[in-house]
Amino acid sequence: MSAPERVLVITPTYNELESLPVTLARLRAAVPWADVLVVDDGSPDGTGALADGLAASDERVHVLHRPRKSGLGGAYTAGFTWGLRRGYDVLVEMDADGSHAPEQLASLLAAVGVRQAVGGAGPAGPLGGADLALGSRWVPGGRVVDWPLTRQVLSRGGNTWARWAMGVPLRDATGGFRAYRARALQAVDLPSVRSEGYCYQLDLAARVVRAGLTVVEVPITFTERAAGASKMSRAIVVEALWRTTLWGARRRADQLLALTGRTRRRAGLPR
Repeated sequence: MSAPERVLVITPTYNELESLPVTLARLRAAVPWADVLVVDDGSPDGTGALADGLAASDERVHVLHRPRKSGLGGAYTAGFTWGLRRGYDVLVEMDADGSHAPEQLASLLAAVGVRQAVGGAGPAGPLGGADLALGSRWVPGGRVVDWPLTRQVLSRGGNTWARWAMGVPLRDATGGFRAYRARALQAVDLPSVRSEGYCYQLDLAARVVRAGLTVVEVPITFTERAAGASKMSRAIVVEALWRTTLWGARRRADQLLALTGRTRRRAGLPR
């Protein structure tokens, strides 16, 4: 019988003093065999110190301090790097604000083949073999709670645009509740990722797809945060739009160049 796989749940924080203890308690109850890494960006409200206290009383909780608020993408990249260096088999993204239900994590882990998830609490579902499992709001069975219509339209529209522009066949490539096999992260060249926010999620998902690895979408219920302030900003939306458009334009140009090269070869002309 193979040894249990090591799972690391990475939770970035910035001013999550109210929500972090609740989220960690739910997470530890839902998947007690998983480790947790809190990546705190110098929260002025004392979230980092609180995380240190929680880690001191629970050997499965770890804390990585960054000196200042430097973006969600950078926080996840730092967390992934920390976990890969320590030999974790599966690395998870999960928000600290309660919008991602820890009780649904077992289903994501089962989708990437973590056997402990099937025997844990909750409806984990059949054991899968995906390299990346996305918690999806926009597949059958997925839904959002307490989101205004404008946010739903923005998210659905952004994902539709990304599918068309980038050719990534995913319904919810911008979601931040997901489980990666270590091999998937090793295949995407993490040091070269410079995007943030929604773009970071889309960028990584697209890289996994283009590496020829398997991506599945698992329906989840996303709930708007109950405490603290949303990190959503106009700058995040603008970055997502222009980067997706740029990536799409490059993809179309590459397709056109490839088509032109094939046509010239058929005609016996130099490229």
